[in-house]
Amino acid sequence: DYLASRIPMGRVGEPDEIARAAVFLASDDASFVNGIELFVDGGQAQV
Repeated sequence: DYLASRIPMGRVGEPDEIARAAVFLASDDASFVNGIELFVDGGQAQV
């Protein structure tokens, strides 16, 4: 599919992959994380 071909990982992300990033940022594991841009896009922002 066209969209997947434009993403370096070769596929569109799944909803649970996006959710895991959001849950991480909301968790205590991210308590020392601040001021970042977390791209959950299969590398598309790097191209």
